[in-house]
Amino acid sequence: MKNAPKPSKALLKQIEEQGDELAYLQRKCKEHGIPILILVEGLSAAGKGTLINRIIQPLDPRGFKVSCIASPSRDEQLRPFLWRFWSRTPSTGRIAIFDRSWYRNLLDADIDKRMSETGLARAYEDVRAFERQLRDGGTIILKFFLEISKEEQTTRLAALQANPATAWRVDDAVLQRLDRYKEYNDAVTRMYRESDTDAPIPWIKLQAKDSYQATANAQRVMIEVLGKRVKLAKKDGFSTPKPNKPVPLPHFSNAPKLRDVDLSSSLSKKEYLKLIEEKQAKIHDLHYEMYRRRVPMVIVYEGWDAAGKGGNIRRLTARMDPRGYEVIPVSAPNDIEKSHHYLWRFWSEFPKAGHLAIYDRSWYGRVLVERVEGFCKEWEWKQAYREINEMEENFVNAGTILVKFWMHIDQKEQLKRFKAREVSPNKRWKLGDEDWRNREKWKPYEEATNEMFMRTHSCSCPLDHY
Repeated sequence: MKNAPKPSKALLKQIEEQGDELAYLQRKCKEHGIPILILVEGLSAAGKGTLINRIIQPLDPRGFKVSCIASPSRDEQLRPFLWRFWSRTPSTGRIAIFDRSWYRNLLDADIDKRMSETGLARAYEDVRAFERQLRDGGTIILKFFLEISKEEQTTRLAALQANPATAWRVDDAVLQRLDRYKEYNDAVTRMYRESDTDAPIPWIKLQAKDSYQATANAQRVMIEVLGKRVKLAKKDGFSTPKPNKPVPLPHFSNAPKLRDVDLSSSLSKKEYLKLIEEKQAKIHDLHYEMYRRRVPMVIVYEGWDAAGKGGNIRRLTARMDPRGYEVIPVSAPNDIEKSHHYLWRFWSEFPKAGHLAIYDRSWYGRVLVERVEGFCKEWEWKQAYREINEMEENFVNAGTILVKFWMHIDQKEQLKRFKAREVSPNKRWKLGDEDWRNREKWKPYEEATNEMFMRTHSCSCPLDHY
């Protein structure tokens, strides 16, 4: 880069030595299963690519991935804007580096007034929740912003234009952003303020004029943060640090309780057949209307074993176009899913606008099965209430219709259905040792379910029971 400050030998040596330290910490983070997410933001010509290149040079290339965040594709536009970033979050022991990030969407929306003030504030709220969820799940997040003066930016863009090999990088959109430098600077100031609120993942501001000094400063921060986490992992034996203070638990006083469910209500077969035919015809039409209007929908089924979730789903979808919905059976996570934040696999299955996703069991497993069976720590499932509410609110903010059902039966009815399955050749496969074990833990599951209602029955995402 022309007119760039020439680095001193001492600074080059510092960068080399810090690079060696980062390579060591990368190996240690892999050993302890610590995921790392690095964001590099900045205005045009601030040197994001240069900084990323120097950061990764000493690292093992098999342990990181650099993603250049461009404008969302058509497929990405049909989902909540955080969907494409969830899919790129790092698994345990790996490093994900973003050249631009979710903040690109928010800065452009702020400048071009593509969002109302309310919409933009809500989007920042979603981002804060997203970053906190990743952090609380054990991901190290580092956010670098390369600050550049208008004079320096003008000089660099002119140099890029003068070189035939790089002139293509300076298009009309880049020049328009230069003309609106003050507006972008104001938007960045707002970004600092909004994204640092209630989310202790501060921005690290780097001066872009001296790219070598910016590299050294970024390395120093990385060494400090990664070193602390590795030291903690060595001491405690696990990669996800426990929160310093108890997580605030949400509470919804109007939440339903299992004891209030009327199990005596019933329909005659004649009434049932008449109603089901009418409802399925209506659902058939509504499904097409949902597709025409590009409205995404998510349906969650939870409930006791043998409560009838599968049968209910079959009848719900009986007259739907199979191209417009997908049933997602949720069982124990596989190795790939375990290597990510527990919400990652549910975000990955989010439907396109106009489509329907039906979850046969869901993210509520965190506060039901994982809680009762001891598959996660107490602070983890308590933390999940807030995370679930935030995720569902994010879905609703994106225009999603979200419906949650709890299928309820009592112990007597469950035993009756279990025994019927035992003697039925067509249903015997549905009954296993795990079902009987779960039945023995009816009381703790009942307590977990009632607390789940109380903590997640939000106004925007209430839960119904049948």
